[in-house]
Amino acid sequence: MKAGTNLEKVLTSGGFAVTAEAGPPKGTSPAAVQKKGETLHRCCDAVNVTDNQTAIVRMSSIAGCVLLKQQGIDPVMQIVVRDRNRIAIQSDVLGAIALGIGNFLCLSGDHQKFGNHPQARGVFDIDSIQLIQTLKRMRDEKKFLSGDDISGEVPMFIGAAANPYADPFEFRVVRLAKKVKAGADFIQTQAVFDVPKFARWMEMVRDRGLDRQVHILAGIIPIKSAGMARYMRDNVSGVSVPAEIVTRMEQAKSAKEEGFRIALETVEQLKEMPGVHGIHIMAVGWEDIVPELIDKAGLLPRPAL
Repeated sequence: MKAGTNLEKVLTSGGFAVTAEAGPPKGTSPAAVQKKGETLHRCCDAVNVTDNQTAIVRMSSIAGCVLLKQQGIDPVMQIVVRDRNRIAIQSDVLGAIALGIGNFLCLSGDHQKFGNHPQARGVFDIDSIQLIQTLKRMRDEKKFLSGDDISGEVPMFIGAAANPYADPFEFRVVRLAKKVKAGADFIQTQAVFDVPKFARWMEMVRDRGLDRQVHILAGIIPIKSAGMARYMRDNVSGVSVPAEIVTRMEQAKSAKEEGFRIALETVEQLKEMPGVHGIHIMAVGWEDIVPELIDKAGLLPRPAL
């Protein structure tokens, strides 16, 4: 077996992990991915490549991961169950491992009605929890879902998403427990703006002992403008943006500077929160901010493993 991915090594050694996101382009240019890779390379332990996020057609996650791998970056390949059945998913996983990709994030995927092909048929052959179980079986038993054997090693560090804010709030930890039981090694959460509510969720996580069974990376989305803050408050399901943050963004002389300050304050609080093992920064279209944010948070240099 391989020694494990860089992300796995950081987390299993007890480090506070830093991951970020590189959305691939709506086109064929490798430079679009490589530019984000250059920005994120020195300040992150791993970088996610999204899988047709918001149901909009983009370069495939597997291709984006290979481009990052060529830059010496540890990629996280996102897989949504919206677009592929179990045959295609297992095939993609084998191909990704053959290309040196070792981190996988299992997701349902945004419904196609929100994207640029609303007439597309959703597959949803298996759900996100069954996807975790599938990858765990492939790794641990070296078997496909059909029961057939897999040849060769199948090293994987398996991730899943969690939304601490969606209703009903009390059920959020129950759903997390199901993902942990299914085989998730790490969790990346929805963006944290309401820190006190996230702290209550983490308390419930610790009460169940889940923080000792899985590595939790708290999501961070730096806000660029007051309009973005209002949009996320009103239109992004499962995101809780307190009125105080919207007001701060509206009253700020420089919205970008205030958004940076809010993100930095959030990271500082998360670093001190028991059971939080890292952060996942989703700076959509604002990747340039990530190195400075991680530096100011005292999280540089990253461990050389």
